[in-house]
Order: sequence, then C-alpha cells, then structure tokens
Amino acid sequence: MENYSVIDLFCGVGGLTHGFEKEGFDVVAGIDFDKSCEHAYNSNNKAKFIFRDIGDMAPQEIDALFPEGSKKILIGCAPCQPFSIFNRKNGGKMSESNDLRWKLLYAFANIIVKTKPDIISMENVPHLKGFKNGKVFNDFVSILEKEGYNISYEIHNAQDFGVPQRRHRLVLLGSLQGKIEMIPPSHKDNPVTVRETIGYLPPIQAGQISKTDLLHRARNLSELSMKRIKATPEGGGWKDWDQELIADCHKKEGGKAFGSAYGRMSWDKVAPTMTTYCIGYNNGRFGHPEQNRPISIREAALLQSFPENYDFIDPEASFSSGRLARHIGNAVPVLLGQAVAKSVARHVETIENVK
Repeated sequence: MENYSVIDLFCGVGGLTHGFEKEGFDVVAGIDFDKSCEHAYNSNNKAKFIFRDIGDMAPQEIDALFPEGSKKILIGCAPCQPFSIFNRKNGGKMSESNDLRWKLLYAFANIIVKTKPDIISMENVPHLKGFKNGKVFNDFVSILEKEGYNISYEIHNAQDFGVPQRRHRLVLLGSLQGKIEMIPPSHKDNPVTVRETIGYLPPIQAGQISKTDLLHRARNLSELSMKRIKATPEGGGWKDWDQELIADCHKKEGGKAFGSAYGRMSWDKVAPTMTTYCIGYNNGRFGHPEQNRPISIREAALLQSFPENYDFIDPEASFSSGRLARHIGNAVPVLLGQAVAKSVARHVETIENVK
C-alpha cells in the first residue's frame, strides 16, 4: 500500500505484522515490552522490533517512527489476559481487581489522540466489551469518536477466515475517512480442519523431538496422564474415562463444567482456541487426535496459521517450550491479521479512488 506506513503496538512475535506485510503494507516497527519476542519478530518480518513499554512511551516517540510524509496506520492488540473469561472466572493474581494491564488500552487511546493516525485497528478478546461493565471498551470507543474516527467493531471467529481454530475475537477498525468494513468471511462454510493443518507431520511420542524439526516436540506425560490419554477417544475427554482415572476436582459439581480438560482434538474439525498453555495435555483439548501425547509446539504454531518456516528459535537464548507456547498462544493468528489487512486495503483503495 503505497504511501501508507504501519506501526504495530503490543506486537509480540509478529502475527498481526506478518498478516499486514503479506498484504503489501510497509510495517515500519513493532513495539513490545517482552524482549524474548524480538528474535521471532525480526527474523520473519521486515519491520524493526522496539523493546519498550507502551505505557512509558511518549506519543511523540511513536509518531517520529512514521516516515515523513507517509499516511499513518496504527494497529495492535493490548494484552488480553485481564479481559479473558479464564481470568474473570479464576480471580487470582491476574484478576481485574489487581491486574493493571487493562490500563494499556487507555494508553493506546492516548497515543491515537496524540499521533492522529489515518487508520487504526485493535484486536482483543470478546470479553473486553463487558470488562468493568463495559466501561473500559466504551471509554476507548468514545475517545476515538470524539477525535473524528468512524469506528466499527464486531466479534469474528477466526475459523471463518481460514484459521484452523475456533477463536472468537473482537476486531475494531477506525478511520478518519469513513467506515471500514471487515471483508466477507472466506471460510464460513468450509473451515480448515486439524487434519488438513497438522496431519502430514511425522508421528512423535510424548517427550520426543522430531529429528527434522526442533519445534515438532511434545511434552512428556506422567504415567497417570498416559493412562488417561490412552483412554480418551478422538474428540473426547475425561468424561469418557472409567471412574478411577477421573480427577477429584472433576467429580465435584463445579468441576463438571470443564469438559475440555484432558481432551483430544478431532481430526475433521477446527482446533480449540490456542492459549498460552496450548502444549499442556491437562490445560484443555490439546491432546493430539490419535497419538498419545499433547500437541507439539510446531502443531500449535500451524494451528495459529503461522507459516511452517516462521523462525521462533533464538540461537542466542536458552530454549524454553513454555516461553514459545506463550508467544504462540498470545499471537494474533496470521490469517486473521491478513483479513484485517485486506479490509484496511479495500478501504484505502476506496479512499484513493474517490480522490
């Protein structure tokens, strides 16, 4: 997109940036406070990773990153954990009462007000709309509308845009030159399945690393967990087990609602939402459809629609499967990012044709 430059706030390992670059946008920088994202971001994207805390950056610093004379697009996904249904239910150290990261959304709004980009995009979990009785999200929208932005937002399922995963996300788009509509879903009636996405990968066992792909590695299972996964049919979970295998917490009335724990995926359906715990067998429906193991890091990345050649491994840092799972689970799926970019591109073309 000639004459338009993009900055990605809270960029992580670059899922949203990659989607925009694939659509021909010039992404000049991605900013994030997690330095461990730097290698993956820089290795796979033309944009430059900037290790900074958005909350501490002056808007003028961000504005100065845009090339002189370019039209500005500001995109991002503020950390979603404070708004997630998981944390709303659990109320521990990441509960809304004592986690201040939701204030980053106000910082995002302040940057928009001060830098006045032509186009903005924000992606987050649907529960942001109801967080603190809707105040945080409503404030965000109100601030932008007062600045002259035409705002549209809608909850989309990433599987409708080719992501092989059931992942509902709130996508907000804004422009000073009229309303931006999301493109029509490309896969509404033909979602991409788990089999199509990871079925070709070589089999591995729990605790094993593929000889040809360092990311195709699966966590080991305890003796009890191995018995449990062997007792789980494709698409099933702990409700399919004999009583002696069921955890005490699931026998209680409150635990019966968590039917996805210790589950296997189904070959011919989309995957569940990839979370930061997506390679742990007991953390959700993250068991391989037929092999007796949790999904591998590579499989999680593919289910997030990252290309197979996306480089996540920093040779200068110690390897951490947990860190990589967090990077992948936190990312905007590349194909969802690309759908947002297509929507922005269509809007830009409309503006330019009017001129």
